[in-house]
Amino acid sequence: MIVRLSKIALIAGVALMMTLVAVGNVTAWEINWPFVQHVMSMDTTFQNPALMWRAITHPAAQTIGYLLIIAAEAASAVLLWAGAVRLWLCRRAAAAGFDAAKDLAVGGLALAMLLWGVGFLTIAGEWFAMWQSQDWNGKQAAFQFLGFTGLVLLFLNQREGELPA
Repeated sequence: MIVRLSKIALIAGVALMMTLVAVGNVTAWEINWPFVQHVMSMDTTFQNPALMWRAITHPAAQTIGYLLIIAAEAASAVLLWAGAVRLWLCRRAAAAGFDAAKDLAVGGLALAMLLWGVGFLTIAGEWFAMWQSQDWNGKQAAFQFLGFTGLVLLFLNQREGELPA
């Protein structure tokens, strides 16, 4: 039982993280908004002409990008909270039943990993050359979120054993 409870607690932990990130981005827009603007406009990169055509400087396009980030964070949080509840309700089920209840949590973790891995490390980090910026480089933070989320996903997907009678 302790393994199942640990999985549920870790899912709830990632759900809390994603909730706090999304709520923070909504309630303190002005804190992370400059980050999105600078990354998308590429104004603190090496300014190599071969890359600068990728920059997005139109405020509406930047706003859409930020809203998509927040939407992914919020959707991940909702899936994870729902997944934690579903797993809690199935904590005493047979192994197959507990395994079947993992789908929402897996979806929430996968969405979070796509956000951090594809959104931040790949699109922001490589496409917008965020790695070149000394002031607006979020690759390390994204990797930390990706690592935590990935470890929870691996742990969650370990084979379930039957509970003692």
